[in-house]
Formats: sequence, C-alpha cells, structure tokens
Amino acid sequence: MKILVCISHVPDTTSKINFTDGDTKFDTNGVQFVINPNDEFGLTRAMWFKEKQGASVDVVNVGGTETEPTLRKALAIGADTAIRVNTPATDGYSVAKELAKVVKDGNYDLVIAGRESIDYNGGMVPGMLAAMIDANYVANCISLEVDGTSAKAVREIDGGKESVSTSLPLVIGGQKGLVEESDLRIPNMRGIMMARKKPLNVVEAADANAETSVKSFEKPAPKGDVKLIDADNVEELVNLLHNEAKVI
Repeated sequence: MKILVCISHVPDTTSKINFTDGDTKFDTNGVQFVINPNDEFGLTRAMWFKEKQGASVDVVNVGGTETEPTLRKALAIGADTAIRVNTPATDGYSVAKELAKVVKDGNYDLVIAGRESIDYNGGMVPGMLAAMIDANYVANCISLEVDGTSAKAVREIDGGKESVSTSLPLVIGGQKGLVEESDLRIPNMRGIMMARKKPLNVVEAADANAETSVKSFEKPAPKGDVKLIDADNVEELVNLLHNEAKVI
C-alpha cells in the first residue's frame, strides 16, 4: 500500500500573529512553524500502517523552501520520502489541484490529510482533492483500518460517531482521535540523522490558478473589561446579562 500524507506548514499556536503591507500579508518574522496538528495525527497513523502492514509512506507539502524543515521533521518521524511542490499555497483550490497531480503521478492508494489546517481553517482541501482524483472520501476521520483494498473508518458527526465501510483509493480528512495524543512521535537523534539522507524531491507546480485572493486580514477585537458582581447581588447580575451581554 502506498500512502501519501499531506503536510501543512503552520504557525505554532503560541506565536504572536501580525500582518504587514496594509494587513494584506502574514508577517512571518519571529514565528515558529510546526507540522499542522491534524496532519501530525495522520502521519502517526500512516507510520502504524508502515510498521504493521509494510506500507510505504511519503509526505507532501505545497510551498516554498521555508517549508522544508517541516518536511524534514516528517522524515525524521519515519516517512520514506518527502515531496515539495514549488509554489506558494495561495488558496484551497490551487493546493488541492497541485496535490491531485502528485497523487496521480505517484499512484497512491491512500491519501491522509488533516481535516483542516490551523492557520486558515478552510477545511476544503481533502474533499476537493478526493473529487479531483475520483477517490472515496471520509471527513472528520477518527479511526481507520485497511485490509487489502477495503477500509473501515469512523468519523465524527453532530451528536455522535458514524462507522463507514469503503474501498481504496481513499482520501481521509483526519483529526484528533485518529491516534491518541500519547502516541504522537517526537523525532529522536537517529531519526533526525536518517532524515538528512532521505530524498526530498522538489517538483514544479502544475497549472493551478488560485480562485480566491486575500483582501485583508483583521485581528479579533480585544475583549472588554471584566465586571465583578458581588455574589449576593443577583439582581444586578441578571440585569447585566439581560441588558448588556444580551445572553438571557
């Protein structure tokens, strides 16, 4: 089984976010980048398939040279080969189009992507990718088992979970629950040394024009001051919740 894991290069959630050029571009200065958490769950599950079922595992990213340290980390975790599509990740459609070409050229059986990246939270790429390559698709996937060309998955739905049976080729949008957080892997020294020798192939972009463009970014408005109400002053609390907060 050939597995391709899609890796997004995203800011660490503890990073302070700023914008430049009239709030039209993200300021990367001083920002620490990491593997998208949803993708990290998927990569860990892919490593299980590699170790238990002999699958091959490649990772792919759409982006510039700045994303290569993130791909190298994925190699250090255990992926066999990394692929970088040499073009900026401008919008979900263009990224899906680039990934579709990689999947077709590599003849992959299973594509594991995160349900969404934590920077833009678009949640569009896995579904569009599946449609482009005519593969089955499971969104919000929290469990995956593969036996030959058959697959069983569990996905989160409103108010519960849904178990589905499907077949390869398959694209999943994985998330927390696909593996336990305690199973996530930190690269060890041996893995880091081996990653330096593993191939990181750079491929040129396909003809995938972006369908959207950024007009501007805006930070959330700062939170207002906290009002403390005496525990015995229930009438004042109800008044504020009703007339000011308007939640009752």
